[in-house]
Amino acid sequence: MSRLEPEPAIALIELSSIAAGVLVCDAMLKEAPVRLVESKPVSPGKYIVLVAGDESSTESSYRRGLDVGGDAVVDHLHIPNLHTQVLPTLTGGTKLDAFDSAGVIETTTVAGTILAADAAAKAAPVTLTEIRLAIGLGGKAFVVMSGAIADVEASVAAGVAAVREPGAVVREVVIPNPHEDLNRFVL
Repeated sequence: MSRLEPEPAIALIELSSIAAGVLVCDAMLKEAPVRLVESKPVSPGKYIVLVAGDESSTESSYRRGLDVGGDAVVDHLHIPNLHTQVLPTLTGGTKLDAFDSAGVIETTTVAGTILAADAAAKAAPVTLTEIRLAIGLGGKAFVVMSGAIADVEASVAAGVAAVREPGAVVREVVIPNPHEDLNRFVL
């Protein structure tokens, strides 16, 4: 599969230990034929492993990673039918010339933000413009989306509802007609 084609499934394990994260990454890659998307330390002293591939391979890799990670697992996810915008936004983002409206969902975990992004993209015709994962954010993560105001409102609501851990959503906002400078520098 080409690096530009989205995979149909992803699995992510977020750990409280860097050493455990490296061990989990190795175990996940050895378990099934998956593509490593991210494997790195993130703030504050956590480690994430994100793999992509077909549903069966990512499920097998995910289960193995959870077993190996044990009590070092902070959060985790397996999404078998990932929305096509999520993986490209995770690995690069999308710049738009103008925003009709913008929505931002901020969570306490990487897994929470990815779940929110997937649900938001599936809920209404919005464009995911950025997914930022815990680097320089004190362990938090966020997703930014753009579209018509009603679509952004529906997507933000769906994204927030998808985050399974109580208290994991730090804040969500919808901004109608963002100022052009906000678009150039933040969005």
